[in-house]
Amino acid sequence: MPPVAFVSAAAATPLLELRQLHLRRGASQVFADLSLKLDEPRIGLIGHNGAGKTSLLRLLCALELPGSGQVLSQGQDLHALPQGQLRARRVGMMFQNPDDQIIFPTVEEELALGLQPQGLARREALARARDFLAARGLADWAARAVGSLSQGQRQQVCWLALLLAGPRTLLLDEPYASLDLPGRARLADDIAGCAQQVLVSTHVLDPVRDYPRVIWLDAGKVRGDGPGREVCAAYEAAVAQEVAHARTVARAVHAGMRVAA
Repeated sequence: MPPVAFVSAAAATPLLELRQLHLRRGASQVFADLSLKLDEPRIGLIGHNGAGKTSLLRLLCALELPGSGQVLSQGQDLHALPQGQLRARRVGMMFQNPDDQIIFPTVEEELALGLQPQGLARREALARARDFLAARGLADWAARAVGSLSQGQRQQVCWLALLLAGPRTLLLDEPYASLDLPGRARLADDIAGCAQQVLVSTHVLDPVRDYPRVIWLDAGKVRGDGPGREVCAAYEAAVAQEVAHARTVARAVHAGMRVAA
């Protein structure tokens, strides 16, 4: 199937850019000569498990080094920037599993951690975290032990910590996976209302269907790139074809087994 029509060219110096990027893990080639300009305010990443979505996000926030090529933040090599304040203010990531991200025992401490790159003293950072929670009607969460929260609530803590830290670009890896329906609605509203650029990797297509741009990855290659409704529809059609083919093969195998018997 040919790729969905590509979006129009972004600004001369996009917020994020991948240039001729190569990444291998052991014997597996994850990306080969991947180039993308990422400048839209909302971008979705879709595709099967193993397509490269998480690897792409990890490269974009310098958690992983490419074998070759560049990851640029407004024209600067992201991996060449200092690991502290400068890099943290540019890109931040919310992991798929909140337990891989959360460090501190209480909610207020976890939120305050994200303010450290701004040079705030611990007391001031904690005060700001409490004010942030109170403004969202979650004042009683401040002193709560993270271990007492549900999976979805811990994921919400990770989102709030990222939102409070305020990097220029927010990378969200499967943010809807552990959320109930009200939680998904709240997160979608938060994403719609925040001022930063947001990239969302997701198997839940509805939240990204109206995004100006969705990128469909397939085995490390871009199979579709364009308006969310078009790319999501193309992906759903491809999945339906895969399922139909698998059923046909299964029926043929079953019929052959019956004949042989």
